[in-house]
Amino acid sequence: MEIKETKLEGVYTIEPKIFGDERGYFAETYRKDLLERRLAYTIDFVQDNESKSSLGVFRGLHYQLPPFSQTKLVRVIQGSVLDVAVDIRKGSPTFGEHMMIELSEENKKQLLVPRGFAHGFVVTSDTAIFSYKVDNYYSPEHDRGILYNDPDLGIEWGIDGTELLLSEKDRKQPRFKDADLFDYRQNLYE
Repeated sequence: MEIKETKLEGVYTIEPKIFGDERGYFAETYRKDLLERRLAYTIDFVQDNESKSSLGVFRGLHYQLPPFSQTKLVRVIQGSVLDVAVDIRKGSPTFGEHMMIELSEENKKQLLVPRGFAHGFVVTSDTAIFSYKVDNYYSPEHDRGILYNDPDLGIEWGIDGTELLLSEKDRKQPRFKDADLFDYRQNLYE
């Protein structure tokens, strides 16, 4: 596995080595020891989640507040998505910035989104199966989000907003300036 830094401190891309032949392929998609060697903290993933969505479906920008904040390791099993992480840690050198990556069944890339970041994706194939690990359980009381098309974030989703399929919850998320955010100096891994 190749673990690479991104422009956002703490967000990493992970590219597994693919071993393929006429029978198909094999890839190691997660190695706790390799990942933790790269990070300054221990990760204990406690839950795996999976969603299936059609072209134009948008999910996000979601996160959870402490003590239920989550690190996510996300990947696409089938299809493709544009995946985004947004730094929502007040005081961070990259506060309010985002990074976008295509995750697909072809490139097999993954994205590690640590606590203190909002996360979302839009499906760019006919369908997509999206899989992710989290290191904390879902808590409805701590669940938060940011409006996907907030002009202060300037995220170009690559799909006309009228073609996006959103839940009612995601349509009503607050703007970035009004959202509950994290403090960069706060230890989110206590």
